[in-house]
Amino acid sequence: MPTLQRNNRIMIERGAQFWQRFCDAMGGHSALLSHSNLLTEVFGLSEFIAEQAIRHPEWVTEIISQGEHLCHNHSSYAEHLRQSLYGIEHENDFHQALRHFRHRHMMSIAWRDLTNVQIIEDSLKQVSELADALILEAYQWLYQRHCEHYGTPVGEHGPLPMLILGMGKLGGRELNFSSDIDLIFSFPAKGHTEGSRKPIENQQFFNRLAQKLISALAKITADGQVFRVDMRLRPFGESGPLTMHFAALEDYYQEQGRHWERFAMVKARIMNPPDAYTEELEDILTPFTFRRYLDFTTIDALRSMKQLIAREIRRRRLADNIKLGAGGIREVEFFAQSFQLIHGGRQPQLRTQSVKATLEALEKLNLIDQATLNTLYADYCYLRKVEHTLQQWRDEQTQTLPDEEWGQEIVFTVCKEPDYTAFYASLHRVMAQIHAQFNQLIEEPQESRGHNDELFVKCRDAWQLGLDESEFTQLMSPPLSEAAAAKCYHQLLAFRQQLRAYRMGERGEETLHKLIPELLYVLTCQLPEQAGQVLGRVLDVVNAVTGRTTYLDLLLENPDVLQQLVKLCHHSGWISEQIQRFPLLLDELLTPLYLQQQNADIFISKQHYQDELRQTLLRIEPEDTELLMDSWRQFKLCQQLRIAASDISGSLPVEAVSDKLTVLAEVVLDSVIHEAWRQVSDRFGIPDHLNTGAQECPAAANTGFAVIGYGKLGGYELGYGSDLDLVFLHNAPRTANTTGSKSVSAQQFYIKLAQRIMHLLNTTTLFGQLYETDLRLRPSGNSGLLCCHIDGFEHYQRHEAWTWEHQALVRARSITGDKALLATFDSIRHQTLRAKRARSELQKDVVSMREKMRAHLLNNKEEGVDLKQCEGGITDIEFLTQYWVLAYADEHPTLTRYSDNLRILDAVGEAGLLPGEEVTQLQQGYLKLRDHYHQLTLAEHKYASDTEVLSQIRQRVSEIWQQVLG
Repeated sequence: MPTLQRNNRIMIERGAQFWQRFCDAMGGHSALLSHSNLLTEVFGLSEFIAEQAIRHPEWVTEIISQGEHLCHNHSSYAEHLRQSLYGIEHENDFHQALRHFRHRHMMSIAWRDLTNVQIIEDSLKQVSELADALILEAYQWLYQRHCEHYGTPVGEHGPLPMLILGMGKLGGRELNFSSDIDLIFSFPAKGHTEGSRKPIENQQFFNRLAQKLISALAKITADGQVFRVDMRLRPFGESGPLTMHFAALEDYYQEQGRHWERFAMVKARIMNPPDAYTEELEDILTPFTFRRYLDFTTIDALRSMKQLIAREIRRRRLADNIKLGAGGIREVEFFAQSFQLIHGGRQPQLRTQSVKATLEALEKLNLIDQATLNTLYADYCYLRKVEHTLQQWRDEQTQTLPDEEWGQEIVFTVCKEPDYTAFYASLHRVMAQIHAQFNQLIEEPQESRGHNDELFVKCRDAWQLGLDESEFTQLMSPPLSEAAAAKCYHQLLAFRQQLRAYRMGERGEETLHKLIPELLYVLTCQLPEQAGQVLGRVLDVVNAVTGRTTYLDLLLENPDVLQQLVKLCHHSGWISEQIQRFPLLLDELLTPLYLQQQNADIFISKQHYQDELRQTLLRIEPEDTELLMDSWRQFKLCQQLRIAASDISGSLPVEAVSDKLTVLAEVVLDSVIHEAWRQVSDRFGIPDHLNTGAQECPAAANTGFAVIGYGKLGGYELGYGSDLDLVFLHNAPRTANTTGSKSVSAQQFYIKLAQRIMHLLNTTTLFGQLYETDLRLRPSGNSGLLCCHIDGFEHYQRHEAWTWEHQALVRARSITGDKALLATFDSIRHQTLRAKRARSELQKDVVSMREKMRAHLLNNKEEGVDLKQCEGGITDIEFLTQYWVLAYADEHPTLTRYSDNLRILDAVGEAGLLPGEEVTQLQQGYLKLRDHYHQLTLAEHKYASDTEVLSQIRQRVSEIWQQVLG
């Protein structure tokens, strides 16, 4: 038992308070009064133990009387739990029994941990074995009742089980005290149940069983919960089925399995007792996880994951997080798992789930020396002890050091330190040792900077010697001109004055004084003529991150990153402003080659974005909406930077830039809609005309909801600052209501869903807006319903819509949602656009609307050319394509097939409405105008210079306009 000193003042006070409450609740347990000192001390160490003791004094009697001999191994846990569940028939009683069993034994484990009567390895093992018992016994109880109700699924080796894969620390039998559990469910084969009058498919049987098991463990009742259950590691993540049969599982991992899934699968453990079915599943997973031959993509993937860990530390400032911070638990796990992925295919000894067993195997294989491994494992155990102490305080999942004095007293007392300062020093030493090993793992290849020593000395002296303007100019010209040198001098002088507002510390100042000469060197080598202008932009970025030394280190230690930053700031004021506002974008510059080599294929881009966003969101708690919103915004910003960098480097044509920006918006929008559906359906249930799958997987289910994209989103032409023109549709019957306890009409449900989507998209956070949205193109505009019934949409388009609304419909397309509803929209669009129109009247309407737009939007000041609204500009070409569709689609239905201008123009040419040469001129002119417009956006300019090339394009567009609409 820790000896309490005067440094434990708050612990003593809290312990005494809980003891008084315990005495009031004790009732017939008067024998415990003789243990007042012991209980007061234990209560002061854990609010969790105190609260459980107050509710269940008999558990305290049991702990004290049985001491260390209280059941804490898997077989006895399982046996005792089985006895507790025997005879229980009602689900509520079943849930209560599970929770009481969990709390009773977790209380016992915490008691032994906090009083230091057992080592942390025993504690991790006990928590894991308790979790195994709770999961498997709950599964067995539910499986038996599902078989009684639905029949038994049967295979070649007898009844089919649902095989449960324990992932992460559960898989490694190293579960922390207040952890969530990562699970994957699978079953051997498709088929139907037997022994029931109404057999069902095995897939249905196991899906229902999985749902019940998750509820049994994760549902929060008056007694709390057993475990938070995370199923996002399963194939396809949240959008995938809860259970998957072996053949489908094998297909997924062979064809679509990602590197990060291999990394996760290293710690996967089949929790069911061994049998022929478990062997079959192991035979599927082992070849995916452990490659027989070393391939360099594995090393590259590990290097990328290591970079991701470093980025997260910088972004989230995880200095006091013992799991995720530099030198934290995750770095030890990454260290061990990296060797497993690289060597596990050839060394079966490394195919183990626990950190300890893996490190021991590494020592036996002479891959790491024994002294290093001994130190690393001892440091790992120290961190796990601290982690358990933090979580046993209040039974909360935390790895962050406490701000409260009470928590700090508990930590240093349990860790046997005299005070919190001494504890913090010991912790810092341990994490520094771990981080040093982590940094040596899969080191990045270092290249020489290749400095011109004489020039670099000039740049260093220019910053460090405190020169006046004439001295600075004389020193730096050449290579700079006198004007450029003078401008650089004033930029640096202003930067120095800004620095006075910061308290950087010695290390930060030292890093900055090394970085600025490097920056000057890059500028004088690459951009001597524009050095003054670009220096100002880069210094604005540096100024934005001056308080974060990790970013200064990033720029100093990675010459390629600094050069990439200079290049981007040179070409784009917009990019420099984005990085200045959101310094996390600097992490994207760690891979400059990737920034310059982007695949232009839309499908590949979309799949890549989906995979990367899924990984980004994987570890975010579903209820943490604020972090989710920030993560979406960070993801969008990072991807936009990559696209812009490729755009600047010339490796992406303009149509590919717009395609990538468009599919990026689609992927983000799909994720937002998924989350909005979850939030609204959790509150109100789902409309009762839908099937039950809609709540689990809205993207693929019959949700009765669809999102339509108009304008640039509809036409695959999004730019860097484009908003999203959206229309929301539904198909709910008038009489439909939701299934939740707080029921509303289906119409209200879909309106609330639309409102939630708008909130998630439009809310301004620290990372700005996700997307600005515009719903004015919905039927009846701003006065219409946020979410319109498909029948009302069809009636409006056919009987009430204006010509300009049909022009907008030309560029509309299905984005995401209910497949049947999207198909209905496509049919309505095609039928509406193919309606026969009087061409003379249509011509007047189109020309009139174009003149109104130009009068309202065109800036006539002599600042340059407005490429969108000028005569012969982008909008003129768009109006021409819309006119051709509306005027001739009744004769040429292919005109309505696509919503983007380039392919519409292809169809115009194929229909013979315009000679092929003129179609090509319009397409090439349209691409050049849009490319120029993109570059203006990046450079933060609104108007273009009236060059000869632009003038010729505009003149030719105007001639075709007169020919068609004049």
